[in-house]
Amino acid sequence: MGEQQDVRALDYLYEAGLLKRYKRTGWVVAGVPDPESIADHSHRTAIVAAVIAELEGASAERAAFLALFHDTQETRLTDIPYIGKRYLKASSNAEVTADQTAGMPEGLARLIGGAEAEYEARESAEARCAKDADKLECLLQAVEYRDQADTQAWIDTSLAALKTDSAQRLAKLALDRSPLAWMHEARDSKPPK
Repeated sequence: MGEQQDVRALDYLYEAGLLKRYKRTGWVVAGVPDPESIADHSHRTAIVAAVIAELEGASAERAAFLALFHDTQETRLTDIPYIGKRYLKASSNAEVTADQTAGMPEGLARLIGGAEAEYEARESAEARCAKDADKLECLLQAVEYRDQADTQAWIDTSLAALKTDSAQRLAKLALDRSPLAWMHEARDSKPPK
């Protein structure tokens, strides 16, 4: 592996750091005062993907991996609000990923490009779980934000987009359960011995 390939791999890591700074624009549109970053969203999406995949009998590790990389193109495209996408002709995620990985070690470029391709194709059980995780995480975040802003539209569209039985069940539970119920239950339970 040459030094230039190492530089391209390092540059990708720095570029991925932008996801920590870019805010999710849908929440800005909704009026949320301090919305989550794309990296915040991707982190929990990976965890949600692992949970859904395990419940669906798919590979939790693969689903989490796909979810972790699902929005990496937004370093270059940003998080365009849904309504804005009607007016823009953005490059495909495959094109952006190819540009991001150009000049990297071949195996690394194939790993990242393969994750993007599998996620976008939605043919594997893991990709379907990762896509549902993206939508379920958005629903969970909307439930958490609904005291700060009107997020019902995000709840409705996320719920309608879910495909797996497990994601649908979890979403319905999320709509009827406080996001802090786990904390109250932990506080009220006896600590383990």
